Amino acid sequence: MELRCPHCSGRYLPPARFCMRDGYALVPGVASNPELDAAPPVRPGGVWDPQTRFIEPASRLTGRTLDTRYLLGELIGSGGMAFVYRATDEETGETVAVKVLTSRLAADPESIARLRREAALAMRLDHPGVCHIVAAGSDRGLHYLVMPLLIGESLAAREGRECPLPIAEVLDILAQLCAGLQHAHDRGVLHRDLKPENVMLIPGNDGVRAVIMDFGLAKPAPSETEQQKITDTGVILGTPEFMSPEQIRGFPIDSRSDQYALAVLAFELLTGELPFDGGTSQETMLHRLTDTPLRLRDRRPEVPEWLDAAIARALSREPAERFPNVKALGEALGSEK
Repeated sequence: MELRCPHCSGRYLPPARFCMRDGYALVPGVASNPELDAAPPVRPGGVWDPQTRFIEPASRLTGRTLDTRYLLGELIGSGGMAFVYRATDEETGETVAVKVLTSRLAADPESIARLRREAALAMRLDHPGVCHIVAAGSDRGLHYLVMPLLIGESLAAREGRECPLPIAEVLDILAQLCAGLQHAHDRGVLHRDLKPENVMLIPGNDGVRAVIMDFGLAKPAPSETEQQKITDTGVILGTPEFMSPEQIRGFPIDSRSDQYALAVLAFELLTGELPFDGGTSQETMLHRLTDTPLRLRDRRPEVPEWLDAAIARALSREPAERFPNVKALGEALGSEK
């Protein structure tokens, strides 16, 4: 079922709950802007951008070769920042995924810097639970990343088919995400935007592999001076439903902020709900700063007490009350299995 923002008519698929542009709660197939509603999100030859009201050039690059090497094929994904193509590396013959920044963001120096930062950080990571970057480049105004092509589905898509998920399946996914995050944290990299859309599930002979994607908001852990600059500008980056209280406030963050987001994700996978109520993303963030989160067993009584306690600890408002790192959280989730 398609969801829409009643304010800007942006289109989303479950399990999205709030519009990423303006924070309004999404509604089923209803739009308040007839002019934008008349323009479908996908048209032959490109994708319609409701903000610019033009076909997005980065969405119609099939057949184009970047830097005489990467031949772009089918458009296989899109988001607020970029479009993803199945592509062929003509030097090696390998099939890869190429992520191209939207033209609107390609004109923004900060967005370009963020893309380059994603490349630099992800190239430092080498773990089966983290999607690494093969290459990065720019070609005639197109800024792109090259990644392995992962064949599977997003955790958001899995959640959309069946939610809540079986407890054993959730525990397996969480264990893998803890391992991938710890690998990044050990190298000084924070993700800052962990959510179901940023996790891919890849089937294999040994089961399903969970892979953390999209380090577009990832950064090295900031110093106090750098964090103060972020606070002073009033810029908050991340997805409201999964942001930690300290991230919402613009306070210094560390690996325990990613741990909090992982706990929110776990709560949603196990219950189909968020641990805080709210009609808009702003209300959800406010409740996170002032209220006690819901307990897993209140929403799903068959959840073991040890699992309920572990997620509740990871959802603590104060970072000092959470696990010291995601490895410790993973150990708590695996100790009783």
